[in-house]
Amino acid sequence: MRLTTKGRYAVTAMLDMAVNADQGPICLADIARRQQISLSYLEQLFARLRRAGLVDSVRGPGGGYLLAEPAASISVARVIDAVKESVDTTRCGGLSDCQKGDTCLTHHLWFELSERIQDFLDGVTLGELAERQEIAEIAGRQRRRQHNDDIVTSAP
Repeated sequence: MRLTTKGRYAVTAMLDMAVNADQGPICLADIARRQQISLSYLEQLFARLRRAGLVDSVRGPGGGYLLAEPAASISVARVIDAVKESVDTTRCGGLSDCQKGDTCLTHHLWFELSERIQDFLDGVTLGELAERQEIAEIAGRQRRRQHNDDIVTSAP
């Protein structure tokens, strides 16, 4: 199993939105700067997140994205699923045809691991993560860095 950058970035961006939800709509450029993720990549991810009903877009000045549901009701697994990412640890994608059409010796082990990972990620919400002290500290540091960068770039 390998969670690609697509899944990691989607979870990171959604968690960024959860910890900054009190600021109203959040523009992707701010998430991109805080999390050091390509803006064009975020745009692709957010198109999928919007289609999955996890975010809403707000147009116009001061627009951006909002979580479509409370952070406490959005599991990490839903975010990963929304961007078509998989946490499957089997070689066969769970189809039991790992070894030339037959089930391999370790298929059931990897299948059970996939189920446990899925259960774990289903049980963790963005709201729970956003409430963690270490997440709050990191988010505060990122906001301060972004504010300082904004001051430097806007100075005459």
